[in-house]
Amino acid sequence: MNGYQWTVLFAAWLGWGFDCFDGLLFNYVAPNCVPTLLGLTIGSAAAKAATLRWGGVLTSILLVGWAVGGILFGQVADRIGRTRTLMLTMLLYALGTACCALAPNIWALIAFRVVASLGIGGEWAAGAAMVAEVVPERRRVEAGALLYTSAPAGLFLATFANFQIAGVFFKSAPETSWRYVFLCGLIPAAVAFVVRLFVREPDRWKQTAAAGARRPRLGELFTPEHRALTASGFAMALIALITWWSINAFIPIVSTGLAQTTAKAQGFAKPATLALVEHWKALATNVFNLGGLIGTLLTIPAAKLMGRRKMFAIYYALSGVAVLATFGLDLPPLQRLYMYFFIGVTVFGVFGSFTYYLPELFPTRLRGTGAGFCYNVGRFIAAGGPFLVGTVASRGVNSLQTALHALFWVGVVPLCGVALALSPLVVETRGRALA
Repeated sequence: MNGYQWTVLFAAWLGWGFDCFDGLLFNYVAPNCVPTLLGLTIGSAAAKAATLRWGGVLTSILLVGWAVGGILFGQVADRIGRTRTLMLTMLLYALGTACCALAPNIWALIAFRVVASLGIGGEWAAGAAMVAEVVPERRRVEAGALLYTSAPAGLFLATFANFQIAGVFFKSAPETSWRYVFLCGLIPAAVAFVVRLFVREPDRWKQTAAAGARRPRLGELFTPEHRALTASGFAMALIALITWWSINAFIPIVSTGLAQTTAKAQGFAKPATLALVEHWKALATNVFNLGGLIGTLLTIPAAKLMGRRKMFAIYYALSGVAVLATFGLDLPPLQRLYMYFFIGVTVFGVFGSFTYYLPELFPTRLRGTGAGFCYNVGRFIAAGGPFLVGTVASRGVNSLQTALHALFWVGVVPLCGVALALSPLVVETRGRALA
């Protein structure tokens, strides 16, 4: 790969990394943000129940907006170009996230999250299509997996930002610390201008546009020519999305509950309890992200040696085992947190394949539309996962145990994905040139 190709990969890497950074900031601040906006005492039983309930609602709303943005801007990327769409979506999610810091109530927070979610959803399709079209054929798998390593990197950054702001600088003011965390969402706005300066449209897209190719339509994905490709991408993405979002949305809530239970058993004072909560939130998220980084890179040899179908089957089988063990076994609190590493390797790691698998399915004029649709339409269904888990957990007498029980059953979802991956529904793309 030459210098410019690395520049394109890095630009898309930054876009997706900050996409994940902005998208998941709410998960970190929810235990402080939700009670504050609802006028509840942070740490109270009512605050915990409200955080579980509203955490599920807001995450589900984010996913719906993400899906809409992904489908919409996937078509935009095919029409106006990958680079311009990448810059536009980064600006949208940066401004939407920063505005969350000014939210006076829960309804304003929801509105700002919807704005951010449109940009968050749209960025992926533009970045993935751009990288697939610019890098050499024989480096597409490696480049796609490297692109997705920005997701755990973005989560590492979000964890660090939340810990430094809520756990260090404003640890005695949880009612306001979350607002400063949201302000960090402005960072991608500066990166968007850098992208515009150094990255041009891929030659593949420019040649297709110059040839006068007809404008892409969403309905084309369901024609006999493309129907099987769409079904394949949608099925594999849906399994991954439902599992990941149901698990990840509640890492801060589960780690907070485990920390508070441990602190209570050991007689910690309130300042020590708050410090332990922030520490365990960072710990759980970091081991999950580290596992995700390793799992993402492991998709490279898995996809190239075994092919896409067998790779999906193995990842989903191991995902089911990891989830069922983490939430089903009777484990000490700290050991349960470390089990998130194995969930990261499998549940998180499989996403490293979609940045090359979905663009491989579709031709240039439909690449953004097809990849954006397959990767995002499943979020409409996946949105039910966090909502259901949050609703069930908030109604329990012991919200932590109820949440763990609900998350245990999420492990069934990837096991269903194993059967799908090995069925004729999934299209094998190993060895194919980019259409």
